[in-house]
Amino acid sequence: MGASESSLPVNGLFAKVEPTGHEPATALVRGQLQTDVDGYIITVPGTTQTSVKGVFAAGDVQDKRYRQAITSAGTGCMAALEAERLISEEEEAHEG
Repeated sequence: MGASESSLPVNGLFAKVEPTGHEPATALVRGQLQTDVDGYIITVPGTTQTSVKGVFAAGDVQDKRYRQAITSAGTGCMAALEAERLISEEEEAHEG
């Protein structure tokens, strides 16, 4: 090994590559949904509900901290469940 190289035995490794200039793909909803100064869609804490009732955001458009596929999948599931709940509540309100 060269002077600038070293060896470290490990059983596993998790690496996060910080992209330079990462910008969320939210141009389509700018001016329609509330976003932060970096362009990420703001959601109600602990939910995927945006500033517009019935519009949910998940994944990299609202997650500027982790930006991982697994967290995107998780918030996608949350958004689907929240949308389903909203639809059920509205159907019950119309029936009752």
